[in-house]
Order: sequence, then structure tokens, then C-alpha cells
Amino acid sequence: QVQLVESGGGLVQAGGSLRLSCAASGRSFSDYVMGWFRQAPGKEREFVAAINWDGGRLSAADSVRGRFTISRDNVKNTVGLQMNSLKPEDTAIYYCAARSAYEISWSADEYHYWGQGTQVTVSS
Repeated sequence: QVQLVESGGGLVQAGGSLRLSCAASGRSFSDYVMGWFRQAPGKEREFVAAINWDGGRLSAADSVRGRFTISRDNVKNTVGLQMNSLKPEDTAIYYCAARSAYEISWSADEYHYWGQGTQVTVSS
């Protein structure tokens, strides 16, 4: 079992930055691929970014590549999402997720544990 708690969401103007953090507790953190997903009102949950167990492999959705950066700290058991150049279309609830596997996946169905989510709102 892994428990995930996100923080760092809020309201920001377009062009601004936010950093999300996810704290994990439970089983060995480094056993998991960590991912960020988001869900906007009326839309399906979508993949944002993921990182493998040692941070050596990263993946990001086309819509955020070059603006968002995922990172992890296996000592502090945290995963972060640095979001720069934010756009109104980035407005969503952002979820941290853990996948008990070594390979990154873009599919929400392949993640086993989820946080409660944190709201990010970008005003125009």
C-alpha cells in the first residue's frame, strides 16, 4: 500500500508558474513509477508526466512538454511537478499516482494508487 498526498495547487495568472508536490508513505517508494495526471471539468483524466524509479527516464504529454518538469526524491519520498508558462487550458485537478512496475505508462488504468488531487486554476 502507498498513500499519496498532493500539495501546491492554487490560482495563478497565465504565464506564471506553480510547483506541485506529492508526498508518499507506505511501501518502498523507489519500487514505483510515479505519474501526474489531470482532469478538467467535463473531460476525462489525462496523462501529464511520469518518471521511472530512479529518475533516469521521464515522459511528458505533448501538451506540457517543454513547460512542465517532473522530478522525484527517493530519500524524501516525494515527487514534484514544476509547471512553467501556465495556460488557462492547464486548469484542472492534478493527481499524483503510483504504478507498481518499472516501465512508465501513459494509461491511468495502469496506476495502482492515487492521491486526492489538488486544484490548479490558471486565469487569462
